[in-house]
Amino acid sequence: MRNIPWKTPYPRLTMSPVSKGDTLLKHRVWVLCASLLLASATLAATSSTSIPSRKVYKWVDEQGITHYGDRIPPEYAKQEHDVINGHGIEVERQEAQKSPEQMALEDEMRIETQQRASRDKNLLNTYVSVQEIEHQRDQRLNLLADQIKVTSQFLEILNGKMQKLRAGSMRFKPYSDDPNAPPMSDQVAEDLVRVGNDIRTQEENLREKRSEAASMSKQFDSDIARFKELKGIH
Repeated sequence: MRNIPWKTPYPRLTMSPVSKGDTLLKHRVWVLCASLLLASATLAATSSTSIPSRKVYKWVDEQGITHYGDRIPPEYAKQEHDVINGHGIEVERQEAQKSPEQMALEDEMRIETQQRASRDKNLLNTYVSVQEIEHQRDQRLNLLADQIKVTSQFLEILNGKMQKLRAGSMRFKPYSDDPNAPPMSDQVAEDLVRVGNDIRTQEENLREKRSEAASMSKQFDSDIARFKELKGIH
C-alpha cells in the first residue's frame, strides 16, 4: 500500500521571534484600550445617573397649548406648571399663584370649616339626645318670652304716661290756642323729653328681645337637625 503524506487543510503559521520593541508596543496598546474601556464605562455611569436629575418644565399657554422646556418663561412662572424628571415622570406640581381675593376666600372657608367642626364637637359633648336639646330650647325661649312680656308691659305704662303729659301740655304755649295760655314749665318739658327717651329705649329693647328669640329658635332648629345628622337619626 502506498503511503500518502498527511496535509493540513489550513496554512501553517510560523511564529517569528518577538522583539523587545514589539512587546513594548503591545503593552502600550493594551494600556490604551483599557483606559478607553474605563472611560467609556465611567461616561455611561455618569450619563445614566445624570438623566434622572435633569428637570423639564411643562406649562400651558393662554391658548391651551402645552409646552416643555428647561425653564419657564417669566410670563408663565406664576401659573400652574409641572416638573418632569429625565425618565418622563412628574415629580412636582407647582400650583398657580393665588390672587389676594382667592387667598381671602380660602382663609374664610378654612375658618368656617374649623368653626363648624368646633360646633359639632360642642354639640355632641353638650347633649345626649334630641329631647335634651328641645328642653334647653324651651327653657331659654320661655325666659326670653318673659322678658319680652315685662318690657311690653313697661312700654305700655310709659305710653300711658306720655299720653297724659301730652294732654296736659296742650294747656301751655305753644300747643294751646288760647293767646293767654301760660308757657310750658321746665318740669313739664323735661318730663316729656325723659319719658320720650324711655319709650324709645324700651322699644329698642323689645325689638332686640324679639329678634333674639327668633334667632335663638332658628339656631336650636339648626342644632337639632345637625345633631340628628351626626347621630344618624332619621
